[in-house]
Amino acid sequence: MNTEINIIEEPELENPILIEGLPGIGNVGRIAAEYMIKHLDAKKFAELYSPHFMPIVLIDEDEVSLLKFEFYYWKNDKNRDVVFLIGDSQAGKEGSSGHFEVADKVIDLAERFNVNRILTLGGYSTGNLSDEMEDDPEVLGAVTHKEMVDEFSDYNINFKDTDSKIGMIVGGTGLLLGMAKKRGMDGLCLMGETAGFPILTDPKSAESVIKVVSDLLEMGVPLDDIENKVEEMEDFLEKLEGLQKKSMKQMKGMDDSDDEKLRYIG
Repeated sequence: MNTEINIIEEPELENPILIEGLPGIGNVGRIAAEYMIKHLDAKKFAELYSPHFMPIVLIDEDEVSLLKFEFYYWKNDKNRDVVFLIGDSQAGKEGSSGHFEVADKVIDLAERFNVNRILTLGGYSTGNLSDEMEDDPEVLGAVTHKEMVDEFSDYNINFKDTDSKIGMIVGGTGLLLGMAKKRGMDGLCLMGETAGFPILTDPKSAESVIKVVSDLLEMGVPLDDIENKVEEMEDFLEKLEGLQKKSMKQMKGMDDSDDEKLRYIG
C-alpha cells in the first residue's frame, strides 16, 4: 500500500486556504479544526490513507476502519473559501520518511484545488502541568516568509517570542509549512499555549486559536458551547492516543514502565 488520496467530491473553491488540525500537544489543533468543521457544517470531500499511520483499526459499533486524514470544504461568502484537514493520527514516529511522504500528498491535494496558503494549528507545552493560566492562553505564530508578520499585526498573535519559547515545530504542523514553502506557497502556524500533554485535551487553548482564525477569515464561529463539544471529542481522542501508545509498545517490546513524557509541538 502507498499513501493515497480518495477524492469523494470535486468542489469548486474560490481562492481557498487550507487549515490543518492534527492530534498533538493538548490536541489543540485537532479540537480547533473539528470544532470549526462542525459549526460551519463543512462538507467532507476527500480522505487520505497511508501505511505510515499506526497499524491499527478503529472499531465503532462492530465496524472497523483504517486510520486516515479527512478533508472538508466550506464556502465563505465573506473571505477565502476553506479546506480543513483533520486526522486520526500523525504519520508513524519510526523515522522521518513517512512524515514527508504524507505531507507531500497533502500538498499535492492543496495544489489540485489551487490552495496557495496553508494555516496550521497546534499547541505548545509549557511543560508544567501545575501551570494555571488566569488569562486567555497566548497564541504564538510562525510564518514561512518574515514579511508576512505585518499582515497579521492586527490579530492577537505573538510572533516576537516564538523563537525563544519554541525554536522548532515538530510533526505535520511544521512540516506542512516547510514543504508548502518549497512549492511556492506561503503559510502561517498558530500555536496555543497549553500546560498539557498529548492525551490531555485543552479546550481553553483551542478556543484562543479559534478566535484568531475566525477573526482572520471572518468566519463568525461561535464559542458558546466549546466545552460541550470538546467533551464529545475527548473519549475518541483519548481512546485513539491510548491505542497508538499500546501499539508502539507492543512493536518495541516495551512495557508500561517505559512510558515516555511526550513533549513536542503539533
